[in-house]
Amino acid sequence: MPNLRFTEQPLSEWMSSGGKDSDIVISSRVRIARNLLHAPFPMLATSEQSEDVLRKLQDVLDDERIEDFGKIYPILLDDLEDLDKKVLVEKHLISPSLANESKSGAVFISENESLSIMVNEEDHLRIQCLYPGFQVQEAWERATSVDDIFEDHVDYAFDDNRGFLTSCPTNVGTGLRASVMMHLPALVLTGQINRILSAVSQVGLTVRGIYGEGSEAMGNLFQISNQITLGQSEDEIIENLYSVVLQIIDHEKTARETLLTESHLRMVDRVMRSYGILSHAAIMESKEAAQRLSDVRLGVDLGLIDTLSPQVLNELNVMTQPGFLQKIFSENMSPGERDMYRAKLIRDKVNVNNGKEN
Repeated sequence: MPNLRFTEQPLSEWMSSGGKDSDIVISSRVRIARNLLHAPFPMLATSEQSEDVLRKLQDVLDDERIEDFGKIYPILLDDLEDLDKKVLVEKHLISPSLANESKSGAVFISENESLSIMVNEEDHLRIQCLYPGFQVQEAWERATSVDDIFEDHVDYAFDDNRGFLTSCPTNVGTGLRASVMMHLPALVLTGQINRILSAVSQVGLTVRGIYGEGSEAMGNLFQISNQITLGQSEDEIIENLYSVVLQIIDHEKTARETLLTESHLRMVDRVMRSYGILSHAAIMESKEAAQRLSDVRLGVDLGLIDTLSPQVLNELNVMTQPGFLQKIFSENMSPGERDMYRAKLIRDKVNVNNGKEN
């Protein structure tokens, strides 16, 4: 039986602690893509070739230096139920691609879930490090340390002119994708968000939804990451992202101050209406839940609500996703049933933290 502890708790341990500017930057992530020399890329590999890659990469876990990152649990995707895969996607521990399309796919997850290493996804190896708040530099330092250990054991596909070779041309070069998840409700409410995101795209960065490429930015959560991996060093990529995110943080803080000073009553009303709906609604679609939770998170950050913590809201952001809902209640649900159970879960969580019984 695979270790399912990672699908049973909604809040990863790494998210329990705060981080720099955590009222705006929810998390920082660095992902490094690598492929093995003399092995076909995953999309072209046979099952036997993919299994051979998995064996070679799993053997690296025996290196004693890996212990510096905590206990690592190897999990084979073929051993998981579809629902458990969905939950791992919702917790950002694996990608939708690994969950749905991989041959001999696996993930190695650290005990506190801050490190996940995907095997036989789009590339042979994807090392991902997650940190709370604005700690992209720290995430990069950890990811490159893990990368060094793997490179001591296997030969990477590397070209002197192009750098590290990857399945997708957009990852060729450094193979580095650094990103931050930002909560930007004030920029949305003041109508500045499109201008800000347009400026971001002009400096080599891109904006995606909470599950990466092709996903929707729900609940005013935006994932901002580098778009260029070729022609820049890793340090330049990290520094560019860092400096731009600092500017966005300043813009969001200014917009929040504007809302409090110029539209204080409307701001209080919006936050409290969402708080009331979350406390009493009988049906809640996922999109509305994301928006209401965003309003309440803003209320907590602005000091308008003192009965909920950011950690509770982080939990709810995961627990209200379709996969985790079904995991919690141990049954397959229609969309309508999920809306009902989602509302119940939110009511229970919010009212317990208010000291009330539902």
